[in-house]
Amino acid sequence: MGEIAFYHLQKSPLERVLPRLLEKTLAAGKRAIVMAGSEERVEALNLLLWTFGGNSWLPHGSAKDGNADEQPVWLTAGEDNPNGAAFLFLTDGRDGPIDAYERCFNLFDGNDAAAVQAARERWKTYKEAGHTLTYWQQTDAGGWEKKG
Repeated sequence: MGEIAFYHLQKSPLERVLPRLLEKTLAAGKRAIVMAGSEERVEALNLLLWTFGGNSWLPHGSAKDGNADEQPVWLTAGEDNPNGAAFLFLTDGRDGPIDAYERCFNLFDGNDAAAVQAARERWKTYKEAGHTLTYWQQTDAGGWEKKG
């Protein structure tokens, strides 16, 4: 069973956090799946990863782009892993086949009470199943602090 890291987004939205985590993933030589809540969200994230840093972009694709095996980051609203990713990023309250990945990143909006409650429920379920869990909270300086 891989590690599941919960990222409590309180100071920065997913649109600022996800690209940075994906950059670190690629720098570590890993491939990623980003599971979004809908096809519309997949397309929004697709655009984001082309434009998030002015002159920066991340190599990625989705079903509309094809060639999944050539994409180091794959965006999907499904549960497929066509690029052979080791890391799974769950967004929009998604759950997924966490056991199929080396590491799972569960990113949730800490300013949305329903999202926080759903994350707590996922935490409890994963803990009861014996997974290794970590909790990351944003600091005032914009970094991350590992808690408990």
